[in-house]
Amino acid sequence: MTSYCIVKTAQLGELLLLANATQLIGVYFADSRHAPAIRPDWELNPRHPMLREARQQLRNYLRGKQKTFTLSLHSPGTSFQREVWKQIARIPFGQTITYSELAKRAGAPNAIRAAGTATGRNPLSIIVPCHRVVGKNKSLGGYAGGLERKKHLLAVEMK
Repeated sequence: MTSYCIVKTAQLGELLLLANATQLIGVYFADSRHAPAIRPDWELNPRHPMLREARQQLRNYLRGKQKTFTLSLHSPGTSFQREVWKQIARIPFGQTITYSELAKRAGAPNAIRAAGTATGRNPLSIIVPCHRVVGKNKSLGGYAGGLERKKHLLAVEMK
């Protein structure tokens, strides 16, 4: 059973959080093209323990009171996508790397575009901090949630 809730934030708009019985499986900007449509077999359950904990940790992060997340996560994807997301999760708070460095860390130094595509498909936005991946010369590059959100998330970490 998939449970979900909508979290309203002043800074980022609405976030759609998804969980299975024991793990967080999605954090999406509700208006993003990659956000899944809410399915009839999902349960709206803001009291779900994982969703409550994720909501609290996200609020603490956005207030600058938390630098890492301690949530049980599950993100299905191809082996390459999972490796890219694993490498993104290792980028320290307040630091950035380029898409080419990400591809290198994921074991495919020539797959820069594929690493960028996998980054855009990250189902755990903010928690797996894809906003920390930037383009050449530290340009922002893209962001599935929009560049204004990416700027905001980077600014939260630079305080």
